[in-house]
Amino acid sequence: MSAPRPFRLYSTLTRDVRDFAPLRPGHVGLYVCGMTVYDRCHVGHARAMVVFDTFVRWLRHNGWQVDFVRNFTDVDDKIIKRANEAGEDPMALAERYIAAFNEDAEALGLVKPDHEPRVSTSIDDIVRLIQTLVDKGHAYAAEGSVWFDVRTFPDYGKLSGQKLDELRSSDADAGKRDPADFALWKAAKPGEPAWDSPWGQGRPGWHIECSAMSWTRLGPTFDIHGGGLDLVFPHHENEVAQSECAHGATYARYWTHNGLLTMLSGQKMGKSLGNVINVEDALAAFPAQALRLYYLQNHYRSPLPWGPDALPDALAMVSRLYEAREVAESMEGAEPADQVAKDLGDDAKTVLELGRAFPDKFNQAMDEDFNTAQALGHLFELARAVNRLGNNKKAKKRARSVVEPALAAFALIADATGLLSQPTAEFLDEVRDKRLAATGLDRAEIERLIAERDLMRKDKRWAEADQLRADLDQKGIVVMDGQHGAEWRVRC
Repeated sequence: MSAPRPFRLYSTLTRDVRDFAPLRPGHVGLYVCGMTVYDRCHVGHARAMVVFDTFVRWLRHNGWQVDFVRNFTDVDDKIIKRANEAGEDPMALAERYIAAFNEDAEALGLVKPDHEPRVSTSIDDIVRLIQTLVDKGHAYAAEGSVWFDVRTFPDYGKLSGQKLDELRSSDADAGKRDPADFALWKAAKPGEPAWDSPWGQGRPGWHIECSAMSWTRLGPTFDIHGGGLDLVFPHHENEVAQSECAHGATYARYWTHNGLLTMLSGQKMGKSLGNVINVEDALAAFPAQALRLYYLQNHYRSPLPWGPDALPDALAMVSRLYEAREVAESMEGAEPADQVAKDLGDDAKTVLELGRAFPDKFNQAMDEDFNTAQALGHLFELARAVNRLGNNKKAKKRARSVVEPALAAFALIADATGLLSQPTAEFLDEVRDKRLAATGLDRAEIERLIAERDLMRKDKRWAEADQLRADLDQKGIVVMDGQHGAEWRVRC
């Protein structure tokens, strides 16, 4: 078996792009912070989910064996607060939203992680890790809680760049020795879920959970830790401190953070800001392929603007890719590609050259810090060339060999990124159904009008047929006349 492709990756810890060197040859241990399940997943959360889903696909496509861990935080202050407001058991509420997340993940086409640990089923591991920190003098008990002593870790702040003397933890102050100390274990309060521990009944603090869940699945040191940029501080900073103090070893060797969705106002998208759009609602109106394209069109570390045109624009873009693949699939002929390209002219030569060059261009972009934006730029250049060639009637009969490298490129994209993963007809049907539902148009009525127009054309009532076509176009329905009657699509 050949060695996997090498690549370079930016790490938040070192603040540079460097060659990726795995702990074990050919293997990648990847831990990604998952959802705190107190509500539905919104499109800001989903950026991280799709980015790391694509990262895993691409690594596996290139021959890496990936051990992919993504957790559920099902014990948390936000969950307890939401449950109390609703008069619901916190664990029941968390279970409900885990089921909702799994529905969203399936609808988004996400690969399933190899491990999906939960806080509630990791309590024993969390208690063991806290006890290790207490035994080594990095944590102390006070009034039934346990606190991490940040002053015992001289490198505190190395991930985020924060200065310790300027920090104050948001955790309640009861029993803390230093304002920056943070809770590892929280003493039980009435009405909250609680578990037994050496320090009395209580529950884990937020940060300790990921240290415990990554340790038990990937070991004390692993390759890549991922998550949203908003987690760098305090969550990931605290993970580094407690993990390295407990194990005396480097925690994650590379830290990969995706940029956040930002509103046109410049705010990030967040539930606390009241500006969220749930994945469930987005996918009711747009296919998952549009969301995937939307997330991958920018470099993963860059902020990504969100506004009313975000998904319509992404749908138009991904539809052009499907259109190009459909054009290429429809071409016929068995002549040698170079001869056909010479006969058909510059458009055919361009398609052949771009198609043959695509794998190297794609790999160069992706190998340099997972640059999906640049990789998709090469894909759209190829798609535009294929669509131009599709206007040549001779090409439709002869150019199959010319577009074969382009078809291979589309297959590469599907396997390595999840884009173009649907059959074209299935994608177009999904676009029709969702956009019609979102715009209030009736499919049966449109098909009745298309049939009526076919009769007009048979009766040579050209002016009436043209007017009906124009009326449909005003409603966003594109009519395409063919040898076997008219087809129609919703304009993207």
